[in-house]
Amino acid sequence: MKIALLSGSPIGTKTRVAIDRLQQALVEQDENHEITLLDLRDLNIQQPDGRNYLDTEGDTLHLTTTLMEADIIFIGFPVFQAAIPGALKNVFDLLPVNAFRNKIAGLIVTAGSSKHYLIPELQLKPILGYMKAHVMQTYVFIEESDFSNKQIVNDDVHFRITTLAQDTLRMARVYNQILQEEDDQYDF
Repeated sequence: MKIALLSGSPIGTKTRVAIDRLQQALVEQDENHEITLLDLRDLNIQQPDGRNYLDTEGDTLHLTTTLMEADIIFIGFPVFQAAIPGALKNVFDLLPVNAFRNKIAGLIVTAGSSKHYLIPELQLKPILGYMKAHVMQTYVFIEESDFSNKQIVNDDVHFRITTLAQDTLRMARVYNQILQEEDDQYDF
């Protein structure tokens, strides 16, 4: 399966630490997946201007085509000012409305306070639903106190990341099997 890991902020390190741990958990599940890491800190992304994503170039084209071709998309993002980062919203604005049709999406959220646990529910899940993603019901929420020296120090967070990887891979396999059974009904 093609898996895209999106670290959705051009600043900070905690989200990337969590995404790296997720990548490790995915590889432990099955080394044969094609995993692509997309970190907004490392990419020069154009501002959305309404053009088709295929008409972009450079990092923007790489980002959008990787997301469009993925079977599974994991999105990690920090909560800033009780909202998703603007840079992450720009990524969604670069894509067509149906960009995530037949894709499974999993979320990892980093925040400075437990007060922000509903941001994924109220802001990101509606966007992903509008773009036709099948969003995993549960997500991993990681607080500032779960990190120390740029590492996750809470064993429960490690467990939840591993569980998110397992559950999302399982859901994608089942969903792909259903799609294949539907395709097999046609003889052309």
